[in-house]
Amino acid sequence: MNFDEIRSLYPEEVPAAMQKLVEEKPFMKVVSTLFPLMPKEQLKQKLLSFENADDLQKEMVYPFLQYLEANMTTGISLTGVEHIDLSKRYLYISNHRDIVLDSALFCGKLLENRIDTVEIAIGDNLLIIPWIEQFVRINKSFIVQRGLSARQILESSKRLSAYLRHTLHEKKNSIWIAQREGRAKDSDDRTQESLLKMFNLAGSTNSLLNNLKELNICPLSISYEYDPCDFLKAKEFQQKRDNPEHKKSQQDDLINMQTGVMGYKGKVVFHMAGCINEELDEIGKLTSNRNEQIALTAKLIDKQIHKNYTIYPINKIAYSEIYGDNEIAKGYTASEKDSYEDYIDKQIRKIDLENKDREFLRRKIVEMYANPLKNYLNAQS
Repeated sequence: MNFDEIRSLYPEEVPAAMQKLVEEKPFMKVVSTLFPLMPKEQLKQKLLSFENADDLQKEMVYPFLQYLEANMTTGISLTGVEHIDLSKRYLYISNHRDIVLDSALFCGKLLENRIDTVEIAIGDNLLIIPWIEQFVRINKSFIVQRGLSARQILESSKRLSAYLRHTLHEKKNSIWIAQREGRAKDSDDRTQESLLKMFNLAGSTNSLLNNLKELNICPLSISYEYDPCDFLKAKEFQQKRDNPEHKKSQQDDLINMQTGVMGYKGKVVFHMAGCINEELDEIGKLTSNRNEQIALTAKLIDKQIHKNYTIYPINKIAYSEIYGDNEIAKGYTASEKDSYEDYIDKQIRKIDLENKDREFLRRKIVEMYANPLKNYLNAQS
């Protein structure tokens, strides 16, 4: 199968692609902003010196991620490394909070643990400017095509399913993919069954579960203490409430990307749950019905993601506000409650809408922080 339309670039293609990229003024402007102390010509020569994605990531991307960790977080950690076999390749499937950083910060932590970085699935709706597509494909990303006709969706899904296997088994590279198309704006994370159906399409057997096992699926939980885009997500909820036809513009996507990258995130934790192949065998013993197997696999992935969230005071306070849980209320201090009120108020003030419904907007932001704890508690049972 021909993957040229969607695949990441081969190492031998990187120098020519980089040559084109450094001639793009908007790209160089962005890079110069990220590395203000490096003269432009020196920056250009540095970029042209890279012969593969790994060197680019280690020498240019990783230092920027370190800057973000030092300035926009109170620390980023990766836990659960003991649950994976470093000699194997995995399909990491995670909840999705931030357009850019979910996969980027994960790769940064993999580098620190001397684990190869992953290939990243990225929707073509985010490739707003041609140079963005060029850069992400240099940087070990492959394209998930969206907005297709029914016939095109099937062909595209078959090719994507085959590419996942090609990457894991022939390129020997692990993969990161979000559990659903787009971010869960209310943080109520659920795996789309259509994604699992796509995983199955290029399988080598007639068994759905065996085909999923070929991918070494490893659920990955991502927990941000603060979501810098929470106020933008709340704004979009009101826009859609007031106008069901409302759709985000490309400019909105760019603002979300920029806000997510450069906004304060507090503590960030990534947790690897480990490969679910043994649990898939258990599902096979429960039912031979394919639709039931898909539903149970989605629930399994959700439970693994939910039970491994890191819970912060803001989650407990938001949960108490919505559900009035006295036991949870014992888990935070009066000072943390005051900080929470200040934070929620500050985020609501950032929302620029003419007919601003403060009560609705507050409810939506509070739900974003309550839902991870709600799902965490349900997953413990």
